[in-house]
Amino acid sequence: MKPSPAEYDSWYKTPKGRWIGDAEFSLIWDMLSPQKGSAILDVGCGTGYFTRRFARMGLEATGLDVDSSFAAYAKTKDAESTYLTGDALFLPFRDKSFDYCAAVTSLCFMREPASVVMEMYRVARRGVIVGLLNRRSLLCVLKRGKGAYEGARWDTAPEACEWIRGSGEGLETSVRHAVFIPAGSGFAKFMEKIAPSSLPFGGFFAVSVKPAAHP
Repeated sequence: MKPSPAEYDSWYKTPKGRWIGDAEFSLIWDMLSPQKGSAILDVGCGTGYFTRRFARMGLEATGLDVDSSFAAYAKTKDAESTYLTGDALFLPFRDKSFDYCAAVTSLCFMREPASVVMEMYRVARRGVIVGLLNRRSLLCVLKRGKGAYEGARWDTAPEACEWIRGSGEGLETSVRHAVFIPAGSGFAKFMEKIAPSSLPFGGFFAVSVKPAAHP
């Protein structure tokens, strides 16, 4: 059974959840490197955990989720950002409405993810970033089909880059990984510090999508 918004959000307050959330957000933030005041749309925002973090870093954040109960919960946690209910396949925004568009593991639960990426790309001026679950990871071995991961799609970075680039002409992708040992222990944190983000075995990986550079 799908956890309630409060139950889902409470996981990020546990030691392991806090560490994993920090690792995922740090990776995404480093890859985006946005200027303060930039506008970002968080697609499939759920409880607004990452939307709130974008806002705390000085971005003008908007969250969108298909589940009205999650969007309503997100509003109770963050009065400054905007939260809407909507379908990621038909984003209710004009072209280039935002500087950036993000989707943090939400595409793992959506139909037609490549079409969603193109919608995100349509409304973003500077770039798109998506966070996905890695099939070649310890996290997959431990959690696939269980709990909050039930029904999730697990990709590999080469597969994800292929279907993302195939969703539109002239797209360039770059990938980095995180959460190599999803335990939240001292050893896991140590390994996270020394493992290169290019190592393709992190439970979480982010794909940055930008226009291809012309020669």
